[in-house]
Amino acid sequence: MDKRDYYEVLGVAKDASDQEIKAAYRKKAIQYHPDKNPGNKEAEEKFKEAAEAYSVLSNPEKRQRYDQFGHAGMSGNGGFSGGGMNMEDIFSAFGDIFGGGFGGGFSGFGGGGFGGFGGSGRSSQRVHRGNDIRVRLALTLEGISTGVEKKIKVNKYVKCPHCNGSGAEAGSGVETCKTCGGSGRVSRVQQTLFGQMQSVTTCPTCGGTGKTITKKCSSCGGSGVVKADEVIPVQIPAGVAQGMQLTVNGKGNCGPMNGINGDLLVVIEELPHDLFKRDGDDILYDKYVSISEAALGASIEIPTLANPVKIKLPSGTQSGKILRVKGKGLPEVNSRSKGDLLVSINVWVPKSLTREETQILDQLKSSSNFSPSPSKKKDKGFFDRVRDMFD
Repeated sequence: MDKRDYYEVLGVAKDASDQEIKAAYRKKAIQYHPDKNPGNKEAEEKFKEAAEAYSVLSNPEKRQRYDQFGHAGMSGNGGFSGGGMNMEDIFSAFGDIFGGGFGGGFSGFGGGGFGGFGGSGRSSQRVHRGNDIRVRLALTLEGISTGVEKKIKVNKYVKCPHCNGSGAEAGSGVETCKTCGGSGRVSRVQQTLFGQMQSVTTCPTCGGTGKTITKKCSSCGGSGVVKADEVIPVQIPAGVAQGMQLTVNGKGNCGPMNGINGDLLVVIEELPHDLFKRDGDDILYDKYVSISEAALGASIEIPTLANPVKIKLPSGTQSGKILRVKGKGLPEVNSRSKGDLLVSINVWVPKSLTREETQILDQLKSSSNFSPSPSKKKDKGFFDRVRDMFD
């Protein structure tokens, strides 16, 4: 079944602010929370659906990607999927929101306690994830036509070599957090008009990890990460286009305290070309020929993104004629099909003539073959003529 639009799921407009999105999610989470709807599978699915929508729309990068590509842009990019998301995923990701940010937890609805989700009783310690890194990569049409490996130098957070990412000084270690008892969460009970409400939030002492460091690393200050340069090889497939984004999993910033690495997001920029213009997978080229070549026909050489090719120019070719060279365009990404090279013929009229050339043209001027038909229509522009080929 097709997924619903995330904005529709939360009931907000596409230009909704972050606060409006957060408030809308809060409303949906309260409405469909399992403690409030015990045994109601439909409510549980809507609860998960709302969390999935919020996980994307609350993240600026994911939201931008979703706005541009829809659900297809979320594939493999770290968003939740409704089928693989469980209650502990939701709590782990949005524990802060379910706590004080909502003005109280949800345990009062059914007594099971939000952290337990119906009595599962499993702890959900937070694992920190490093931020994604976005870089722009400029490519020539030649590089795009064949695909290329680029080495990108990135200054990012890496695992601290002094403590191996633990955040603890050598000879020291970690211990169970005394504030949360190792669960990574703390709860408080609040009396409200609706009865006793329990809010569950991330432990402020250990940041949700359930562990505290007895002596912090002198190199990283206990974070487990330091800044360093890293050269990352990135394989660019043939046929990429301006604005396309490639994801290199696990090559972003390292997460604190031996956390999970973020991703490296590579945004493609296409450099202008001296000879060609791109139109999808086709490339466009202007070729100037002499009056005699256009009238008599000729074999002309045409550059391509690889080696030059020779094509036949038929006799009587008019200026503005477009010749197609099959398979000499750009490849389609992850496909064997290729675009074409479209050659626009332009007849070159000399700006100055010799006496002999003037006499010859004077003799031809009276010939009907050298007089345009009165019904001849005005020439269209190059891109209009290309468009007509596909109408």
